[in-house]
Amino acid sequence: MGKGGEDLGINKQTSGSESSNSEPWAKDVRECEDHFGVSVEKGLTTDDVAKRHQIYGLNELEKPEGTSLFKLILEQFNDTLVRILLAAAVISFVLAFVDGDEGGEMGITAFVEPLVIFLILIVNAIVGIWQETNAEKALEALKEIQSQQATVTRDGVKISSLPAKELVPGDVVELRVGDKVPADMRVVRLISSTLRVEQGSLTGESEAVSKTTKPVEENADIQGKKCMVFAGTTVVNGNCVCLVTHTGMSTEIGRVHSQIQEAAQHEEDTPLKKKLNEFGEALTMIIGLICALVWLINVKYFLSWEYVDGWPRNFKFSFEKCTYYFEIAVALAVAAIPEGLPAVITTCLALGTRKMAQKNALVRKLPSVETLGCTTVICSDKTGTLTTNQMAVSKLVAMGSRVGTLRSFNVEGTSFDPRDGKIEDWPAGRMDTNLQMIAKIAAICNDADVEKSENQFVARGMPTEAALKVLVEKMGFPEGANKASSLADGDVLRCCRLWSELEQRIATLEFDRDRKSMGVMVDSSSGKKLLLVKGAVENVLERSTHIQLLDGSIQELDQYSRDLILQSLHDMSMSALRCLGFAYSDVPSDFATYDGSEDHPAHQQLLNPSNYSSIESNLTFVGFVGLRDPPRKEVRQAIADCRTAGIRVMVITGDNKSTAEAICREIGVFEADEDISTRSLTGKEFMDVFGIVPLSLNEWLLVLAVSLPVILIDEVLKFSSREHKSSSNRKREM
Repeated sequence: MGKGGEDLGINKQTSGSESSNSEPWAKDVRECEDHFGVSVEKGLTTDDVAKRHQIYGLNELEKPEGTSLFKLILEQFNDTLVRILLAAAVISFVLAFVDGDEGGEMGITAFVEPLVIFLILIVNAIVGIWQETNAEKALEALKEIQSQQATVTRDGVKISSLPAKELVPGDVVELRVGDKVPADMRVVRLISSTLRVEQGSLTGESEAVSKTTKPVEENADIQGKKCMVFAGTTVVNGNCVCLVTHTGMSTEIGRVHSQIQEAAQHEEDTPLKKKLNEFGEALTMIIGLICALVWLINVKYFLSWEYVDGWPRNFKFSFEKCTYYFEIAVALAVAAIPEGLPAVITTCLALGTRKMAQKNALVRKLPSVETLGCTTVICSDKTGTLTTNQMAVSKLVAMGSRVGTLRSFNVEGTSFDPRDGKIEDWPAGRMDTNLQMIAKIAAICNDADVEKSENQFVARGMPTEAALKVLVEKMGFPEGANKASSLADGDVLRCCRLWSELEQRIATLEFDRDRKSMGVMVDSSSGKKLLLVKGAVENVLERSTHIQLLDGSIQELDQYSRDLILQSLHDMSMSALRCLGFAYSDVPSDFATYDGSEDHPAHQQLLNPSNYSSIESNLTFVGFVGLRDPPRKEVRQAIADCRTAGIRVMVITGDNKSTAEAICREIGVFEADEDISTRSLTGKEFMDVFGIVPLSLNEWLLVLAVSLPVILIDEVLKFSSREHKSSSNRKREM
């Protein structure tokens, strides 16, 4: 095992090296290169790598020592009632054997009782070992979050598939779309104009995060470290070059791994086990007294004496009778022991575990199932737990039939399945020109894909873009379209493919943080070349001069229409919807004959992203959509059931506070008109108040928006250490 948990300071001779190395996000690129002693262009040398391997070890999560099979077996008998049963079985077996040697019944019937007890104990042990072994295997899936290979530059040579576990601090790594980040790294150069990373598995954020090369403040939280990418997250847009800063257990995901291991070491007996132990101890005392009393009452039958001069003399002892009455006492003891109780308990817990497994809940130890019945507080994550972790369009806003009017459509569905839900009041098969243009832009100005994997639909690329393609499928074919095209009947995105056939994409203007939009040039089947644009509604609207009405007519964008669109945008944003606007225009005159060729004079303009804003000007605005990570359908009823049962649900998430509040109102954590100003806090607000109002704060807190998953674990441990029984419902990606 590597030394991934050691201090990763490069300059060991300097004091506070831990501090200097733990803040690469606060250094510019040149300072990072100097600190790690590396050139981004050439990477580390072979000698440097060898030395750092000796210091930092392998880039992998530490694997805790597994419990041996022998220890697992012993743990199954770590129960007072089970030990009583075991002792009774052993004594019954010995007595049956002794009785047979003395001429008693030596057949199988004499051993039925001890054999049945042994069988019960063996079945109990097998079920317990099987459950814990399977649970431990499932927990090992945490290591699968780490990337397996990486593209690294060493000795000035690019190595395209280096095992990720061989990375060391100072390595120069190139990331591309779809790559899983192999270590915590500082972004030092963007190859594409933008870089976006899906880091919800670490922070709980429901949207991909844009990354930059610019340093941030030293005390920035994990969400504020825009120049860092973290192990286990995924690149969904763009290419970049990064510098490895932390590996193994020193990464953020390594810290989570450590916290999980530490929390597992503080496990307490469940209420059921405590009660069973108390019952076993009481039963042992009662049975012991009864056995002793029965044996003593009959002592005169196997031990006799005579009194001589007032003193007992001539003692006569009958071992056969002593054994006989001891057997009677033991028989009473065995009869008083509920042999079937452990079997019944194990069976019930195993059935509960199986039922929970069907709902994707992992139970490590059987008695833990019963603990849920004593839960008073549930600490739940939001993203992927209360919500589907699949972006979906929930509202579509299009232009009306005249200037100053808008049309709004509610969109059903909570997943990437195009068949999940429909668009309310939708003119199926009769899409007007304005709606067709929205569908065209959503389908073509888009780099994502949706695939069916086993029994579910998954997104490839940006979840927001995948949600737009699902919307296009729900919108259906445009009127008059040739549905009998070359597309396969089983194609998930059949409508999107149809639009791609009608409008051939010839150039892409990548998204960037400044203009906050993406554009594509298409060669239309109508013979015209168009520029299709999608992006932040305010930015797209600012560069628009006209609007397209329902019938396809173009009208000037007046101030009233602009204000109406912005007011609708504000209302949707207050409902925690992420809004994207759509617009189009004819391509600039320089691109009138452009066909995607690099030899065309206009192609040079596309090589410089600073030209994109001027190209995407004089646009015609056509509409916008609101997207969100929707709550699961069953969550609202589940929270209502928890309230009925007297259980308080507390949401601890890494997502935006306003988004979390909007979702919590929708699923019933808050009432619609409830004042939550003092019941919903960010991580910083929580720490500020925590110093003034100690643990009593948790009695009224319902939403905590934190930036580090370790805070979630700490908060759950605080609840567990008090009179509350807390249940943590975390993703799963962990």
